[in-house]
Amino acid sequence: MLLHLLLIIPIIAIFSIASTHQNNRLISYYPLPSDLKETIKNYDIKKNVDNIKEETLNFHDTSTILNEIEKSEEPKANDSSITYYKKLALIFSILNLIVSLIIYILFDFSNNQFQYVQEHFNISIYDIYLGIDGISIYFVLLTTIITPIGLLSNWNSIKNNVKYYLMIMLLLETLLLAVFLVLDILLFYIFFESILPPLFLLIGLFGSSNKVRASFYIFLYTLLGSLFLLLSILTISSIIGTTYFDVLFKSNFNYITQIFLFCGIFIAFAVKTPTIFLNNWLLKAHVESPLGGSIILAGIVLKLSLYGIFRLILPILPKVSLNFTYIIFVIGIVTILYASFSTLRTLDIKELIAYSSVCHAAVYLIGVFTNTIQGIEGGILLGLGHGFVSSGLFICAGGILYDRSGTRLISYYKGVTQIMPLFSILFFILSLGNCAAPLTLNFVGEFMSLYGVFERLPLLGLFASSSIILSAAYTIYLYNRISFGGSFSKYFEENISDTGKREFFMLFTLVIFTIVFGIYPAFILDGLHYYVSSLLYYI
Repeated sequence: MLLHLLLIIPIIAIFSIASTHQNNRLISYYPLPSDLKETIKNYDIKKNVDNIKEETLNFHDTSTILNEIEKSEEPKANDSSITYYKKLALIFSILNLIVSLIIYILFDFSNNQFQYVQEHFNISIYDIYLGIDGISIYFVLLTTIITPIGLLSNWNSIKNNVKYYLMIMLLLETLLLAVFLVLDILLFYIFFESILPPLFLLIGLFGSSNKVRASFYIFLYTLLGSLFLLLSILTISSIIGTTYFDVLFKSNFNYITQIFLFCGIFIAFAVKTPTIFLNNWLLKAHVESPLGGSIILAGIVLKLSLYGIFRLILPILPKVSLNFTYIIFVIGIVTILYASFSTLRTLDIKELIAYSSVCHAAVYLIGVFTNTIQGIEGGILLGLGHGFVSSGLFICAGGILYDRSGTRLISYYKGVTQIMPLFSILFFILSLGNCAAPLTLNFVGEFMSLYGVFERLPLLGLFASSSIILSAAYTIYLYNRISFGGSFSKYFEENISDTGKREFFMLFTLVIFTIVFGIYPAFILDGLHYYVSSLLYYI
């Protein structure tokens, strides 16, 4: 019943928001420039009437034009209803977080079977099979924690079509939770791909200047990559005769079949991770996406490939996952080096954080393929830590600096510490987490991942450890250019304000999770030991 609530609560919120009527029409997604009134006062305007004749409007017609503009804008009377929609979405997302915490409290970590299992047969043409285990529960918690923060992040920045933005975000939460809850490989693929249309709409409607191109990039890249996953799933279904995880975990494919299945599944997850040569979509999506979309994308969507490895590769294709470890290590190390050096030369702050996400994703990718308890648990910890830290960095870049200055170029910032001390402290702690400094969750995850690589292949582990130095280089270099570097930037005519209560709450929450779990990682590790040991026994 609790798993049903996790999926139903966001849907109830969507219907509640959609069913509340609003007395304004759909607002244009291309907002009017702020200096339009000055333009009208200083210049004549030509207006096409019924595509037949043109009339020139001089200065005395300015009041008529301004009245038409105000009619096209969202009425001020609806500000209270917009706030009501935001609070409704936030309350339902927090309610979902409470339900997930109840599931975690009642969860039995001494049992390695799926728990809270719900079976619903013959619903339309599908058999719905839900459940949760010691690995997926942490991804469910991550999703329910990040979603309210994603809703809060765009609380004031998105002013038009707020209803549609909120509904897309809540729909994304439902679909992401469904990926972690289903126990059927075919339904896993369906929900794995179903997040693409909401992301496409989110970026295409509420993104920056080049949003349409970015939305097509993320949609086509990941969709084409996942076609190989679909072929592998259909092959598995035709051979075994079922798509349930419980049956597939006990099945055994011959080696040649495992190779073909592994190639198809790994290509899809390599695109979603992403690895080198397959990461163009991520950079464009992060740069052009609204802040809430960037947080969901970095904090949760990139973890789908990590979760998929524990469901589709390690338990079902054990022989190939062991023998192809060397190839995956090489791909991961090349990705780390490429992403790190690209990050050092990047001038766009959001693009820099996106490149660093590629680097950390490559580290936990090679960690989970080490076939060691330390490497697999470290990969999970690093994935969770990256979800907290990258979300916080995107809030700093896109929610605080960009909203106040209107630019993402690092060269325009300098000496921010002088006027934003509170922001600088929180930004510094998150930067330490991004470079995996001790006492952060990222440090524990990266250390254990690299330790697992050293146990398996010491030489490649040495190259993989370059991520420690390179991540510190580009992260501290970024922080130094923004926070210090002399007096306050001459490009800003006025001082920009420090973090508000809403922004401080979001950043402080993410910082607390990063530090507390970094100091006491046993809170997560104690729940993972039994499940990871059972997974290695399967392999």
